[in-house]
Amino acid sequence: MRVENIKPAIGARIHAERSELLRPEGAARCLELLEDRAVLVFPGIGLADDEQLALTDLLGDRVNFTKLAPGGDVSTTDVYTVSLDPKINTEPEYVLGTYFWHMDGLTSDIPPPRISLLSARSLAPTGGQTEFANTFAAYDALSDEDKAEYAELRVMHSVAASVREVTTADALNPIRRDMKHEHPLVRTRPSGRKSLVIGYTVDSISGRSQAEARALGVRLNEWAGQPAFSYRHHWQEGDLVMWDNMGALHRVVPYAVDSGRRMHRTSVAGVLEAA
Repeated sequence: MRVENIKPAIGARIHAERSELLRPEGAARCLELLEDRAVLVFPGIGLADDEQLALTDLLGDRVNFTKLAPGGDVSTTDVYTVSLDPKINTEPEYVLGTYFWHMDGLTSDIPPPRISLLSARSLAPTGGQTEFANTFAAYDALSDEDKAEYAELRVMHSVAASVREVTTADALNPIRRDMKHEHPLVRTRPSGRKSLVIGYTVDSISGRSQAEARALGVRLNEWAGQPAFSYRHHWQEGDLVMWDNMGALHRVVPYAVDSGRRMHRTSVAGVLEAA
């Protein structure tokens, strides 16, 4: 596996054969690189669904937190299809919400996925690139004063907040409308590394007014998304990108509903980590 760093604070481009990647040694190398780079890009590797699931299983326990959502298990069990095609997705507001910074699974009542994997099946003629922001690097660059202020804050993340920019809560499917979960604003890994757990899912923050909470959420999203910590991936069909879901925000550049864009996502189960 040949590794090429993309930017100083985020991303690595991995040149490898499928046979190299789909071995325990290949998966172990990916885990090492994710700890440092947060986002790994495998240009044109062209994994089929069964190969992507096999890689997911090599990285850790598989989790499917969107099985019942439109696009869940469309192509293969435990593979979520990201699409605005109305034949696949009858609730487009959730995908439209991904136009804004987020982490996967923060509103589910389970530990958020540790790693997300996304493969490009078909692309939009315009738009559809995916942007990533390293929230480990964003945390490290905070002032000591900010780190002290954020250390004990608890944040409520909700589905309603995630789609606030594209629809109203009343328009949501009742099954998902009230989904919410609390997380520490700063999450600490067993290794001692700290990351910001943020995104447009931020609904409220303990001890803060709603205005203060939302303003802080926006400010931290902007801080993490600055060029020094972020990377925009221009997809080609067959590309695979995996990222540390609790150490990297992501969002998609808007694309047309009828663009034909289709991506396949799998997820590695998360674990409870120290606050």
